[in-house]
Amino acid sequence: MNLHLLRVFLTVVEQQGFSRAADALFVSQSAVSKAVRELESQLDLPLLERTGSDGKAVRGGVHGIALTDHGRALFEHARAIFALERIAIEDIRDRVELRHGRLRIGASTTVAAYWLPQQLGPFMRRHPQLATELIVGNTEQVSRAVVDCAVDIGYVEGAVEDPRIAVQHWRDEPLRLIAAADSALGARRRPSIAELSRQTWLLREPGSGTRQAAQSLFAARGIAPERTVEIGSNEAIARAVAAGAGIALLPATVVADLILMQRVRPVALGEDDALSRPLYRLELANRPRAPALQAFLAQEGEV
Repeated sequence: MNLHLLRVFLTVVEQQGFSRAADALFVSQSAVSKAVRELESQLDLPLLERTGSDGKAVRGGVHGIALTDHGRALFEHARAIFALERIAIEDIRDRVELRHGRLRIGASTTVAAYWLPQQLGPFMRRHPQLATELIVGNTEQVSRAVVDCAVDIGYVEGAVEDPRIAVQHWRDEPLRLIAAADSALGARRRPSIAELSRQTWLLREPGSGTRQAAQSLFAARGIAPERTVEIGSNEAIARAVAAGAGIALLPATVVADLILMQRVRPVALGEDDALSRPLYRLELANRPRAPALQAFLAQEGEV
């Protein structure tokens, strides 16, 4: 397979069109169209759906480009191939010029705000020559960044089931069900399932590990919320609970200060009131660790 033609095809899909791909590759649009046609000829497979001979896609698909089933499969392979190319280039550069290496960490919001700073601080003081970047997103976004090699390692609170990712248990994080300090529910010792179901539950967006934890609680306890409200930040949810907007299941680290200030109160769920969730460390399976990542993990004894 001609890797130059494959790179052109990948760029067309990622840039959402032939014209933008031509700009990104600093070539003419006709050269891009010719390259894609040549790749299709070499493979003897149609990759894009077209009208006419200009090579432009006509209806929605991946990134707005209409891919055939063959094209969609090749696109996924191409992403993996050139992600490995980036890995090779960065790994060699790090090994030759360790003083100019880079560590990119992806973390879900709670991990980034409350767990990683205590590890990053000492590491950055010990290795000031390394460029360190912390990229924050929800569990789904971080796992995608690991697969795309946009980060070297990821830390998340949600379950990840992707055969391309090596998942390791990192630590457990306590959870608290909270209500406003002056709410009737907050004053009860053990509210019934029916009472919990009648509440307005404040939830994170789909793809968030905090939302997964709440949904697991619903399934385990038979809770069927009559109303839910989606808010894209744990801190915003905690303050909305304090204002009486509803109840929420959140990491204990997020709500500790609000409990101390008596703006919210924990709601007991019964004998197994000590809720927690696992936090995970994500790495791309079989990806060699760069020296900067090795140093970061060695600092905490996690190699």
